[in-house]
Amino acid sequence: MSLDPLVITIIEALVKSIVVIVGLLTAFAYLTLVERYVVAKIQSRIGPNRVGAIGPIAVLQPIADALKMIFKEDIWPAQADQVAYTIAPGIAVGTALVAWAVIPLNPSLTIAGYKIDFYIADVNVALLYLLAIGSLGVYGIVLGGWSSNNKYSLLGALRSTAQMVSYEISLGLGLVGVLMISGSLSLVDIVQKQATVWNVVWQPLGLIVYFIAATAEINRLPFDLPEAETELVAGFATEYSSLKWALFYMAEYINMITISVIASTLFLGGYQGPFGILPGFHWLFLKIAFFIFVLMWIRYTFPRFRYDQLMRFGWKVLLPLALANIFVTAIVMVVLGR
Repeated sequence: MSLDPLVITIIEALVKSIVVIVGLLTAFAYLTLVERYVVAKIQSRIGPNRVGAIGPIAVLQPIADALKMIFKEDIWPAQADQVAYTIAPGIAVGTALVAWAVIPLNPSLTIAGYKIDFYIADVNVALLYLLAIGSLGVYGIVLGGWSSNNKYSLLGALRSTAQMVSYEISLGLGLVGVLMISGSLSLVDIVQKQATVWNVVWQPLGLIVYFIAATAEINRLPFDLPEAETELVAGFATEYSSLKWALFYMAEYINMITISVIASTLFLGGYQGPFGILPGFHWLFLKIAFFIFVLMWIRYTFPRFRYDQLMRFGWKVLLPLALANIFVTAIVMVVLGR
C-alpha cells in the first residue's frame, strides 16, 4: 500500500523538525559548557573540571546544570499575570526554534531513488520569514517583564522594545545587499548562487552591519541592556526561576546558533566549501562555530554600552552604514549591468 504524497511530505517534515529540535537542544546544553571554557581561557581560569570529567573536560556538566534547574524551587510572584508570565519563556524559545524551518543544512542527496532535502521547507520568501520570526522574539521578553509586576522587570522589557526596534531596521537593511545580488528570497537559491564566490566578497559591510545588529537583537554583551545586572538586578528575568528562567537562557543560546547559521548561509556560502575537501554540513558547522566564538569573544572583551550610547550607535552609525551599503551595491550593479 502506497502512502499519499501529502502524508509522506507531512511525515518527512515532522521527522526533520524533531531532528532539528533535538539537535538544537543538545547544542544549547553543550554550548553553555563551551562558553565556560572559552571565558576561562580568556580570563586565565580553569573552567568546569569536576562533573563527569574526562581529562580536563567536565562532559556531564550540562546534564548537572539541567537537573539543578529542574529541581530548583519555582517561585511565582503573587501579583503577576499568571498566563503571560507562564507563556513568555515559551514564546522566546519557540521563535528561536521555528526560524530553522527554512535553513538548508546540506546539499540534497538521492538514496535508493528517493531525494532527501536537508531543510524543512523551501519557501520563496524565506528571508522575509526569518526577519518576521526574529522580530517576534521580543514578545517573550516584553511579556515576561510586564507580567512579572516588578519595576525592574518592566524597565528591562521597555529597554528591550526600544533596542529591538532600533536594531531590527539595521539588521534587515544589512541583508538587502545579499537580496539584490542573489535576486531571490529563498535561502536554498542564495546558497546555490554562492557556489563560486561567497557573498561576503561583495558584501563585507553588510555582514558587519548584520552581525552587530543581530548581536543586539539577542541581547548579548555589549548590548544586554534589557538584562543589565548592574542596573536592573536581572532585568526582565528578575522574577523568573527554575525551568522558566532556564528557557530564557536557552532562547539566548539557540539564537546565538541561529544568527550564526544565517550569517554563514547568506554571506559565507552556507554548506558550500572550497575544493570539495569536506562534505557540505561540515563546512556549515565550522562557519557556525567561528561566528559563535566571535560572539563569545566579544562578550568577554567589551564593556556594556550605556543606554544613550546604545541608541546613538543604532540610529547614527549602523543605520547610515546599512543605507550606504545598499546605495553602493545598487551603483555597482548598474555599472556592471547586473
